[in-house]
Amino acid sequence: MSFFTDFYNSTGIPELIADPVLLVKTLIMYVIIGALFYLAVVKKFEPLLLLPIAFGMLLANLPGANLFHMDLFIHEDGSPINIQTIVEQGNLLDFLYLGVKLGIYPSLIFLGVGAMTDFTPLLANPKSQLRGAAAQFGVFAAFIGALFLGFAPEEAASIGIIGGADGPTAILVTKTLAPQLLGAIAIAAYSYMALIPIIQPPFMKLITTKEERQIVMTNLRSVSKVEKVLFPIVVTLVVCLIVPDAAPLVGFLMLGNLMNVCGVTDRLSKTAQNELMNIVTICLGVSVGATASAESFLAFDTVKIIVLGLAAFCLSTCGGLLGGKIMCWATKGKVNPLIGSAGVSAVPMAARVSQMVGQKENPSNFLLMHAMGPNVAGVIGSAVAAGVFLQYFAG
Repeated sequence: MSFFTDFYNSTGIPELIADPVLLVKTLIMYVIIGALFYLAVVKKFEPLLLLPIAFGMLLANLPGANLFHMDLFIHEDGSPINIQTIVEQGNLLDFLYLGVKLGIYPSLIFLGVGAMTDFTPLLANPKSQLRGAAAQFGVFAAFIGALFLGFAPEEAASIGIIGGADGPTAILVTKTLAPQLLGAIAIAAYSYMALIPIIQPPFMKLITTKEERQIVMTNLRSVSKVEKVLFPIVVTLVVCLIVPDAAPLVGFLMLGNLMNVCGVTDRLSKTAQNELMNIVTICLGVSVGATASAESFLAFDTVKIIVLGLAAFCLSTCGGLLGGKIMCWATKGKVNPLIGSAGVSAVPMAARVSQMVGQKENPSNFLLMHAMGPNVAGVIGSAVAAGVFLQYFAG
């Protein structure tokens, strides 16, 4: 009999039922985790990230497993992490989380994104950068809104960056400025990125007229190989000299792109796009999901983060569309303002939504390549916004 008693006490069940509050919170978390699994597997919304994030949340909310210890990374006295302590006392997810805490995973993700990104539309039409910049409006609006709701400046900056619609950027900023909010911010960021086809079209139709949505844009000019090779080098120099804290993201984004366009490192480019990207995505998703324990995630601040994140995303979409309308007016109707909504940096989904909405209004309209200009500009813009926040609030 003692064998069965000892076995029962070694399970996570006694810990779960001993605290009714913990039991209720854990069950709520399982419902949320189930919803994320549903979105990833059934609805296929950002499955490559939502699935590992959801499973990381599941692992972190298994009573008795103790796979992750946030107290090893956040100290009340503000002291830095101790790698030796983590090695001695940590568990599997603690070791994986080091890649987040040290800023390794987000930069490697950007390396893969750069290798997969074609900056030709931006080079062919440099004015696209203005629409990418306009789409960062929601980032700073949400930052101000978070301050009014009582968040500390570091927390407000982490919440605002959700409006950039770039998961790795949000993770890099949050792990540095507000690691206690990482789970909620990461889930909000990736959920809204997955819901772009649902969130953006109503605003696109509200802000633009039918005539504007039917505008057919002329073909882009051809871009030389010299331009393609020089672009990542020049962007790295200029952006990182102005905003040094953006170097980890912008630098690796441009390195990945340079490997893709130079024509002599195809193996490296393919590795960054495929094997490396897939491995890092798994590690990033699981370790970020592990930060969403019942104790930290089920709080009123999480609700405020989700609302502010949605507001940031919507305002960024509107900012891009208004920038598109200004360009439409300035060019006397040569620019379809729908491509402005692609200024949020969810590549290439936001550009595809611009194409989809435009083609519904005019079946002969093909906006995808035009929308990719603001789309890739938004990637750079969100990285720069992240660098500004880090420059002002980190340390």
